[in-house]
Amino acid sequence: MDVDQLILFVFVCCLSSRFADAYDPVDPNGNIIINWDFQSIENVYTVMVSVHNHQLYRHIEQPGWRLSWRWAGNEIIWGMTGAEATEQGDCHRIRGATRPHCCEKQPVIVDLPPGTPYNNQVSSCCRGGVLSSLTQNNRTSTAAFQMVVGGFRRATYHDGDRGPALPSRFGVGVPGYSCSNATKVNATSEGEKPELPAGDGEAVAPVFRCTDHMCPVRVHWHVKISYREYWRVKVTITNYNQVKNYSDWNLVVQHPNLRSLTQLFSFNYQPLIEYGTLNDTGMFWGIQYYNEMMLQDGNVQTEMILKKDKSDFTFSGGWAFPRRVYFDGHECVMPPPDQYPLLPNGGPDSRVSAAQLIASSCLLLPFIFLIM
Repeated sequence: MDVDQLILFVFVCCLSSRFADAYDPVDPNGNIIINWDFQSIENVYTVMVSVHNHQLYRHIEQPGWRLSWRWAGNEIIWGMTGAEATEQGDCHRIRGATRPHCCEKQPVIVDLPPGTPYNNQVSSCCRGGVLSSLTQNNRTSTAAFQMVVGGFRRATYHDGDRGPALPSRFGVGVPGYSCSNATKVNATSEGEKPELPAGDGEAVAPVFRCTDHMCPVRVHWHVKISYREYWRVKVTITNYNQVKNYSDWNLVVQHPNLRSLTQLFSFNYQPLIEYGTLNDTGMFWGIQYYNEMMLQDGNVQTEMILKKDKSDFTFSGGWAFPRRVYFDGHECVMPPPDQYPLLPNGGPDSRVSAAQLIASSCLLLPFIFLIM
């Protein structure tokens, strides 16, 4: 067998269990994929491992992913580039001048931090375990590392091929996710691997500014002006966390009038789900080098103009407010319908009346409406 040939590709799928039956109607196909791309197999094998965040709006936030698995035999990791094991384990049974990187039966692997020396990097490594959502940046939504493994045994796969026995019990170390068993699939090519991006620092415990809601983030939905054929909304997201910047933040909103979004200022936007003519959920995020970072005790804001659909547009019954809101993948608890303000169906250039509602989610992410 040609040792330089890409021999085998192993695929593991990890799903979020935060929603019933691991199904999110806003991101029905979202998952995290772990790939093992075997690059050479002799007495030891070299494998490129990659973690792909295929979720439309959920980040893998600090402290980041912690990839783990259980070896099928007595494997040891001789060397690793782009990541490291958290524990070396008991390597006394291994004799020789070179000490293995890890001898654990169930190793836990973490990403290296930004600024790692180039001779210990591979493409897409070294962001401290942080992965962007797929919609915001499909390059920084992938992490990778390379390792050299010895002491493995060979096994016969379901298609009759033979190769290293596959690990089991995979985990990504992020609460709320469970992983499938490993499955052998076709090999990839080197050219498909993403390029090396940039990254953030370490996670710290939240400290909130003293407010009546005592939550780290406030989303402010301001129905601003009603014109004859359009209406205008201002959205402000405020960071009350005194010790954290929200990098690559995103906001997901479900509202029936988003299908008629005409103009947007200061944010990026992309529809998330489209079923025929149904297009009521979209994702907002910052513009690179401008407002993709939400600073401590700061805010980001946008205004949008939406065209009125005469068949269903109204200011009554809470219609003007979103049905669902997520900030950085965490769903906000919406107020009960009887707490929505009663707004007039205004004519051209009319301003709607003032009211304020506060709803704190169980995840301490409030959603606040201020109608002026």
